[in-house]
Amino acid sequence: MTPQELVVRMLPPFGGWLALAALALPGGSPLRGAAVVLFLAAGPGAAAVRVCAPALGARPAEGPVERRDPDFARHSDLLERLMLTLFLSIGAVMLVATVLIATHTFSAQRVLLTLTLLTTLAAFCPPLRASPPPRTTPRTTPRTPKGSAQ
Repeated sequence: MTPQELVVRMLPPFGGWLALAALALPGGSPLRGAAVVLFLAAGPGAAAVRVCAPALGARPAEGPVERRDPDFARHSDLLERLMLTLFLSIGAVMLVATVLIATHTFSAQRVLLTLTLLTTLAAFCPPLRASPPPRTTPRTTPRTPKGSAQ
């Protein structure tokens, strides 16, 4: 692992620990709000998407029949990862908050701490391996449509 890869891998947990440290700022501080919102919107999802990145990139994007954009696959993959990051983060926040509400232990600090710990744990996970593309084998006997008489 190169130092650059290590820095990229540790950015989401660092954002979480920074957001926890920002809780020491006064309640109405814009810096505190920005740090917390930025982490909650992207931190947990970014760590999860990094773990799944090889599996996500295993199959290329399929574009429209007529290609007007030569970089369609690259732009499509980038948009896919950004949306996954956002929606996985929001889902993680909702799930953790719901569990804490159900156990009567809800507080903003606990949600943030739990997500930071989960994000740190995900940063230490190795990336998933991409599964090989499915093999296509030629059929030896022609198949008849279902319901047809032969």
